[in-house]
Amino acid sequence: MRRQLPLCLVLQAFRLFSFLAAANDVFDFEALRVAESCLDGRFLPHRAHIASITEFGGVGDGVTLNTHAFHAAVFRLASLHTSVGGGTQLSIPPGRWLTGSFNLTSHFTLFLQKGAVLLASQNIKDWPVIDPLPSYGRGRERPGGRYISFIHGRDLVDVVITGEKGIIDGQGAVWWERWYQRSLIYTRGHLVEFVSSRKIIITNVVLQNSPFWTVHPVYCDSVIVKGVSILAPRSAPNTDGVDPDSCTNVCIEDCYISNGDDLVALKSGWDEYGIAIGRPSSGIIVRRLTGTTPFSGISIGSEMSGGIKNVFVKDIKIFNTGTGIRIKTAPGRGGYVENVTISVPFVRGLTFDNIVGRDISFAGRFLGIQRSPLTNICMSRISLSLLRSGTWSCSYIQGEARSVSPALCPGFQSSNKGPCSIH
Repeated sequence: MRRQLPLCLVLQAFRLFSFLAAANDVFDFEALRVAESCLDGRFLPHRAHIASITEFGGVGDGVTLNTHAFHAAVFRLASLHTSVGGGTQLSIPPGRWLTGSFNLTSHFTLFLQKGAVLLASQNIKDWPVIDPLPSYGRGRERPGGRYISFIHGRDLVDVVITGEKGIIDGQGAVWWERWYQRSLIYTRGHLVEFVSSRKIIITNVVLQNSPFWTVHPVYCDSVIVKGVSILAPRSAPNTDGVDPDSCTNVCIEDCYISNGDDLVALKSGWDEYGIAIGRPSSGIIVRRLTGTTPFSGISIGSEMSGGIKNVFVKDIKIFNTGTGIRIKTAPGRGGYVENVTISVPFVRGLTFDNIVGRDISFAGRFLGIQRSPLTNICMSRISLSLLRSGTWSCSYIQGEARSVSPALCPGFQSSNKGPCSIH
C-alpha cells in the first residue's frame, strides 16, 4: 500500500532541501537556477555557542576603537569551536562599534542586531597591507600589495554574516578622497572579502560606503548574497556591489544596490596573471536585483582573463544607469565568455550626455524587445561624425533627445529646452 507523508512533513522536507542546497556541500546550479530561491533565511546554520562583543570589552560609542575586542572575540570563538564543536556566533548589539579590519573564522556567524552599526576605522594604519592576489599579480590600482578588507576571511568554511538589518559602514570617504588625489601607496581595501573559502552566506544586512569593491569573494565556492542592501554615493569611485572573482556556484538575489560603479561585476583575474591561474567564474545566478548606478547594472569583466561561463540573470530592474548589461575586456586580456542567459531585464532611465565622436562607422543601437522595452532614455548634447552614411538602429524604445546629431529614431521625442525632463 502506498503511503502519503503528512503535508507538514513534506513542507519540512522541502525547507530542509532549500537549506542544504545553500549551506552544505550541495550547490546544484541547474536546480537552483529554476528554483524560487537559493536560501530560506529561516534555516541558517545553528550555532551552539553565542557571545556578545561586549564580553570582550567592546564599547559601542562610535569613538572607542574596538579592534582588539573583535580580534579577541574571533580568536576565543574559534578556539571554542575547535575544542567542543557546534559552531559559534558573535552578536553585535545596538550601538556604533568603531574598529579596524578583522578576520573571521570557520563555522561562524557574525550577527548584527537591529540598531547595530559596525564602523570601519578611517585611520589607514588600521588596515594592514597584504600580498596581491595571484590572479592579479599586483594591486588593482597600484603596484605591490593591497590594503586588507575591513572584514576578511581566508581558507574558511561555513561563514554567515547576517542580522536584523544591521549596518556595516566602511566610512570610505577618506579613501575616495585619497584616490582622487592620487595619494594612495597601495590599492584600497574591500568592505568584505573572502579568499579560497566555501559555504559563505551574507544576508539581511546593509553594507555601505566601501572604500573599494563592496563584496569580493575570490577563489570561493558556494556563496550566497541574499536580501542585502549595498549603498554608496554615485560619485564614490569603484564601489562595485558584488564582484564574484574566479568563483564557482554563486547566488545573488533579492538585493538592492545603489553605488558609484557596477552593481554586479563578474571577474576571473587580470591579464597574464589571470591567464596563468586560469580559474574561471562559473555557475553564477543573479535574480531579482534592483539598483541604480552611473556605470553598469550587470558587468562581465573587464578582469576576466580566466573566463566566465554558465551565468543566469533574471528579473533585474536597473534605473538611471549608464549601461544595463555590459561585457567588457581589453586587448591581450584573454579569457572567454560562454553560456550566459539574461531573462526579463527591466532597464529604465539611461542617460548619455555630452558625447563627441569622430570617424564613427555606426551611430549606435538601442534594441529593446516587446516584453522588455527600453524606456526613459535621455540623449543629450551628442555629436557623431560618421565615416559613411549610417544611422541609429532602434526597436522598442522610448526616450528624449536634445541636440543629437545624427537625428535619432522616431522613438525619441525632440527637446531643445534644458536637460531631459524624464529624470
